Amino acid sequence: MDFEPVIGLEIHAELQTRSKMFCACPVVDSTAAEPNRYVCPVCAGMPGALPVPNQRAIEWTILTGLALNCEIAEYSLFYRKNYFYPDLPSEYQRSMYDYPLCRNGYLEIDTLHGPRRVGIRRVHIEEDTGKLLHVGGVTLVDFNRSGVPLMEIVTEPDMHSVEEVKAFAIALRTLLRYLGVNSGDMEKGVIRFEANVSVRPKGETRLGTRTEIKNLNSFRALVRAVEYEIQRQIGILCAGGQVEQETMGWDDARGMTVPQRGKEHAHDYRYFPEPDIPPLVISREWVEEIRARLPELPRARMQRFEQIYGLTRREAALLTEDHQVADYFERAVTLACHGEPALEPRTIAAWITGELFRLMNEAHQEIQDVRVSPKSLVELIRMVQRGAINLNTGKLVLREAFETGETPQQIVEAKGLAQIRDVEALRGIVFQIIEANPKEVESYLRGKEGVLKWFVGQVMRATRGQADPQRVNELVREALEARRAASA
Repeated sequence: MDFEPVIGLEIHAELQTRSKMFCACPVVDSTAAEPNRYVCPVCAGMPGALPVPNQRAIEWTILTGLALNCEIAEYSLFYRKNYFYPDLPSEYQRSMYDYPLCRNGYLEIDTLHGPRRVGIRRVHIEEDTGKLLHVGGVTLVDFNRSGVPLMEIVTEPDMHSVEEVKAFAIALRTLLRYLGVNSGDMEKGVIRFEANVSVRPKGETRLGTRTEIKNLNSFRALVRAVEYEIQRQIGILCAGGQVEQETMGWDDARGMTVPQRGKEHAHDYRYFPEPDIPPLVISREWVEEIRARLPELPRARMQRFEQIYGLTRREAALLTEDHQVADYFERAVTLACHGEPALEPRTIAAWITGELFRLMNEAHQEIQDVRVSPKSLVELIRMVQRGAINLNTGKLVLREAFETGETPQQIVEAKGLAQIRDVEALRGIVFQIIEANPKEVESYLRGKEGVLKWFVGQVMRATRGQADPQRVNELVREALEARRAASA
């Protein structure tokens, strides 16, 4: 029997506000800060401490809802979600229940089968929990993260493959970074995915029993966990069993999902309205004011790059995945409009997505840390286009500029890397190398054309890569054919 997976995601994204959701404590990097250094009675859940909502966090949640094509509520309400965990001493979490800020939206994604629309059920805001640390057989708790504004985005069960899940996760992370509401740094846990997975026979319309996989903080973990859970559930059904509704964890070392607890339902949490926070009344004027702050969004920018700059879909997608990379590219294109020779946007795109990305990956750097300015990159590409240096030398100069921050012109002059363009000087070097290798000349004359490339390589080595490879190729062929004519 063929089965169809049905997948929905819940995404928890920490908002990059300066202060926490209900108090004035600063938001810090909880992976680096001294434990329990940034805590007050409110975020520690002390009795009698009164919360005050963070207006910026509410604005950013509405901004995200608008970017996700959601309806924005006119009325919203905080609730207490009651349960006990050691990292929540209040024994409840302030969250939203019946009245979220945003609902009924969608996000368009690109898949191998074309664009798809994934529904967004709701976007609401809550406070993050503390963080448990397991050390030497004991469990410690750090409350620095407690109370940090946490935006929860819940999709409809609209995804039916691992490919769609990954495409959605990447697209959403990119969107949040464009909006400036979340850094997208998954290693630090500021964005976490939970997957609701079920399977059903193909053609069936009813949903199967689902399981929820908690706290997936990398795309790799998300893909592997969903893939494993789909196959696990199919195996159970094929064996005549029934899938149990439960919460699962992901064991990355063993590459498998493991049961954590029975799946809770809303009534298990005993939601009730937060008595210390009045209802939020959201005027349409305020929503329109927030809407006016929306930047150009990733999908629109990608389409513009295709239309205006003539890029392929892949090139445009690579350049717009990070808005700072897209900004870097557009600054370079603007600079390339002034001066000679004129540079095609696709040429600049190729250098950024090729050589520059490779250097960034090797150094584990983001574009904002790169020491090669858009102006320097354009200068370097122009030197290659003019023939002042060849392509291989250009790549070496880019690496040097990446490491030192010097301009390409400074590097070329200091290292004497300018391309040898004197034809007579090159012809002399070609003559010397041909004279020194009579056996290879004989091989060429017997019809081994591949020897030509060997001679070109020898000339390039003799000139330390500074010769024009195309010109060298012409001169070597000219000299070898002259030998052929002389021996005829």
